[in-house]
Amino acid sequence: MERKRLVEDLKRQGYVHSKSVEKALLSISREHFVPENKKQVAYIDRPLDIWNNQTISAPHMVAIMTEAMNLILGQRVLEIGTGSGYHAAVVSKMIGNNGHLYSIERFEKLAERARQHLQEEGIDNVTVIVGDGSLGLEEHAPYDCIYVTCSAPTIPPPLKDQIRIGGRIVIPVGRVVGELLILMRTKNGFQKKSYGGCAFVPLIGKYGFEY
Repeated sequence: MERKRLVEDLKRQGYVHSKSVEKALLSISREHFVPENKKQVAYIDRPLDIWNNQTISAPHMVAIMTEAMNLILGQRVLEIGTGSGYHAAVVSKMIGNNGHLYSIERFEKLAERARQHLQEEGIDNVTVIVGDGSLGLEEHAPYDCIYVTCSAPTIPPPLKDQIRIGGRIVIPVGRVVGELLILMRTKNGFQKKSYGGCAFVPLIGKYGFEY
């Protein structure tokens, strides 16, 4: 089975090291979240073009980010950049039915596709909203975790305001080639850690890039 082989490869390479992330990746059909002409390569470890000039992240990057989130059941999470909905589907399994993921997508048609993909996977603890992800989603704050699937010029201030003390922000920063950062909020501010280089489409919005 291609999915199992991919996850075994990710484990062997050190990208997957927790049972919860392994189980989540095994439970989601990546081929359901890519265009018809990409289904045959859905389990190759690379990013793929989807719709609206956007991409679905390589499985190893999904694994890296999900491991970095340190998620547990019942948490409230915010995703910036829904894309195909695949990463949201993986996170939905990490937080369980008692948790909830809010995901912001700037393209209406992409949001519609993601909702359909999530519904087809039987996932009902994800809400996809159309809007400017750089503003976050204040009405459901504070979040246990916020993660961003597009690269920002800097950390958007609203995201820092909307994460709870003890929570984490996982975000790529930079244009074209960036750096994946993890910020943990403490009573005294934020502790920052780098997870190395990465490449993402740009975050567009008030606190993102202009185009």
